[in-house]
Amino acid sequence: MKNRLETKGLMGEINMVPFIDITLILLIIFMVMTPFIVQSQLNVDLPAASSVNKISEDNVVRIEINKEGKIFVMDRQTSLNNLTEELTLRLGRSREKTILVQADKSVPIEQVVAVFDTAKKLGAAKLGIGVLEKR
Repeated sequence: MKNRLETKGLMGEINMVPFIDITLILLIIFMVMTPFIVQSQLNVDLPAASSVNKISEDNVVRIEINKEGKIFVMDRQTSLNNLTEELTLRLGRSREKTILVQADKSVPIEQVVAVFDTAKKLGAAKLGIGVLEKR
């Protein structure tokens, strides 16, 4: 009769399940943290207003224009020429989304109007301007 060690033998391969679990957990952490990291790096000085409407983030496509005039659609940099393609991807078939433009107060109004014009041509349901609440 063989003893227990001879029947089991040595394990010749590595168990990959724990490595895969750790990799997936790290991937989830990076996917959750990336929007917060990118948002903290964008520096847009919004103008202030006395009345501010709160809107839910579910159906909002955020467009930010920083003081250098760079355009970011949902934290992804694009140009005014490529804005149509980027908004088409973001709006998809659902035209019920709100376009929220958050432009630095030093940005020329012509650039904000050009962004609004592009969004309106694509059939966005609502257009809005992001402001800070006056305190």
